[in-house]
Amino acid sequence: MKTEKSEKRRDTIVAIVLLMLLLIVMTIIDSVLPSYHIVIKVIKKAAVYSLVAVSMNLLNGFTGLFSLGQAGFMLLGAYAYAILSIPVDKRPGVYQYFDGGIVQFSFPEFFAGFLGDTVGTTVGILVALLIGGLLAALVAYLIGLPVLRLKSDYLAIATLGFAEILRAFFQWKNLGPLTNGSNLLKSYPDFENATSYIILIGIFIAVIVLLVNSTYGRAFKAIRDDEVAAEAMGINLAKHKRMAFVISSFFAGIGGGMLAMYMGTLQALSFKSTMTYEILLVVVIGGIGSITGSVITSFLYIASLEWLLRGLDSGKFLGISAPGIFKNGFRMAVVSVIIMVIVLFFRKGIMGDKEFSVSGIINFFKKRKLRKKTAAAGGDGGNE
Repeated sequence: MKTEKSEKRRDTIVAIVLLMLLLIVMTIIDSVLPSYHIVIKVIKKAAVYSLVAVSMNLLNGFTGLFSLGQAGFMLLGAYAYAILSIPVDKRPGVYQYFDGGIVQFSFPEFFAGFLGDTVGTTVGILVALLIGGLLAALVAYLIGLPVLRLKSDYLAIATLGFAEILRAFFQWKNLGPLTNGSNLLKSYPDFENATSYIILIGIFIAVIVLLVNSTYGRAFKAIRDDEVAAEAMGINLAKHKRMAFVISSFFAGIGGGMLAMYMGTLQALSFKSTMTYEILLVVVIGGIGSITGSVITSFLYIASLEWLLRGLDSGKFLGISAPGIFKNGFRMAVVSVIIMVIVLFFRKGIMGDKEFSVSGIINFFKKRKLRKKTAAAGGDGGNE
């Protein structure tokens, strides 16, 4: 018992030290590189994807509910953030086809009025993001009442259909005064540095970690493992499934708002079903049921796709010039091969259902050393 407590204490201390080092590194990167640099953009997008992947893992990995509606909830959060954050004086230019829109209000300007420009803008952005998350959670609750009665593939199809209907609905011309129809929403504020993204998303992921390790998280895992046994233990299946669905959608909505910040302009067409598949891919490769797996894979996937392998589409890669091979589309072919290799050799993903920890690393090397000793002993015995 003491050993377990000491291991947890050590893991906590190491995690805090690593987070502090990460913040220091991020501060240095932000001070050295301009906001438009590819490294800054990769960090921002990867951070957003990590939050959405973790929220999806909470539902698919920890609760066992196969949902494909993540892009729809991201869409809700993105539009709520953009609509509530566009400065009042810029609305006529954004809603030029709809007489300036029906919303004549901006949260950043509202809070800047009595908190000061810098603090007020930041608070206004956070409030708009949270409202986007709450809107996604509310819609998830209403959708979940009938949809969560379905299981497996049927649930996936229903949530995927919901996301597609929602995307078409937001482009409806009659909603133009609110959503700007099929036109772009723009001119809303953004965090200039990547450190703000890391801090904010780190806080949200930490909340999910606390939830997973709570009694509710244990109930989610019990439902995933065996619904009949979980119900026999007194777990209310409908309540906990709905709770997991709503919480996952809340963080997906916040992730959608932050993705809108990253993109700079917003249109419903961006939130296609392929976005959900991309996030699901990150979850599967990282390990279904592993939060650190989703985070690590998000950064590896976005960095490879948007930066490291970009040269495969431009004719020159790692100093090798081959226009006939390295052309548009070759990058995605290479990424697909890499994914296939990972799936073949890591059936449970990179992390499986494990989490990154000092204890886990130590135990891994101990087991490896023990196997070598056993193999050596077996070999000696055979020689005798």
